[in-house]
Amino acid sequence: MNAHRKICVVIGSRANYSSIKSAMRAIQNHPSLELQVIVGASAILDRYGSVVNLIERDGFKISSKLYMLVEGETPATMAKSTGLGLMELPTIFTQLQPDIVLTVGDRFETMATTLAAAYMNIPVAHTMGGEVSGTIDESIRHAVTKFAHIHFPASRDAKERILKLGERTEDVYLVGCPRIDLVDEILKTPNTSIQNLFETGVGERFSLNEPFILVSEHPVTTEYGAGEKQISTTLNAVAAINLPAVVLWPNADAGSDDIARGIRKFREQNKAKNMHFFKNLSITDYVHLMKKTVCLVGNSSSGIREGAFIGTPVVNIGSRQDSRERGENVLDASHEQNLIEAAIKKQIQHGPYKSEPIYGDGKAGEKIAQILSKCEVKIQKRITY
Repeated sequence: MNAHRKICVVIGSRANYSSIKSAMRAIQNHPSLELQVIVGASAILDRYGSVVNLIERDGFKISSKLYMLVEGETPATMAKSTGLGLMELPTIFTQLQPDIVLTVGDRFETMATTLAAAYMNIPVAHTMGGEVSGTIDESIRHAVTKFAHIHFPASRDAKERILKLGERTEDVYLVGCPRIDLVDEILKTPNTSIQNLFETGVGERFSLNEPFILVSEHPVTTEYGAGEKQISTTLNAVAAINLPAVVLWPNADAGSDDIARGIRKFREQNKAKNMHFFKNLSITDYVHLMKKTVCLVGNSSSGIREGAFIGTPVVNIGSRQDSRERGENVLDASHEQNLIEAAIKKQIQHGPYKSEPIYGDGKAGEKIAQILSKCEVKIQKRITY
């Protein structure tokens, strides 16, 4: 290892970025570390909001861009996208010569990043390992754990699972979730410009000081083909509550076209007059919306993680977050309109919940940078018993 360690972070989606931004900032500011940033997959595409522009506006220099997303958003194209990433990343790693590759969570680009680095004998650091959930993400997350050399779990339960997978105790650091760092920071800063987002939005204008619902629903890869029906059920349930709603576009996993089609049909049927749709929101705007909303509806992990810390009432729909550790702020519902409506009404009646710091105390990024600056890594993996 060099005395001045080069830490390479690979960003493939808006979720990736918000999940590692505070660690990137801490690495960039650390005197013993050099930050390298690779941006690829949906994070560089306009149809997903050009997250790369947000990254650059936040003051991060892009070391390389990676085009790896095969159009179609099917299980087959997701596998092919992983393969493209695995073909292209070794060339970029050869050029950048990182000392450690830091990868995030459980998406297909995470799998490509991990395999490329591991085959090249580059130590892999992994955030958010050890958690359980639905979809193919569950398998990817645990597979990455077995390739990774340094582990940064976000919760105590996650740390225990990593240890049960046979990882060395000295390589597992309970740091919390870097996303919570941003939430903690954002909540301390008033956002006076967020209302401007809705000046040219679809539908009727509304004030964020009035009750509104926030919707964030993504495809479930193990239920491929069901996305259109699922999002239609959700939107009909939200419309029945008769409150304004902010609806986010889905991520780039297999099945996102189904959800996008469901959203478009809903709008074409003139059911969305009181809804506003966004491809992408900055993490600052999204957190303030979570703080203000009367209920977050959908299947995003943000309802589980940020929601617990903020105290946001959440209706979690379907299997995407199955078994993920959660707070009292979450009510689960299946994909049935009457059950979703009932859960939303119950959450609105309850109001905000108390904060539960299940996923960290707001210092994860600083802890990660400090550990990366001095930890010793053994490239040869061994299962402990």
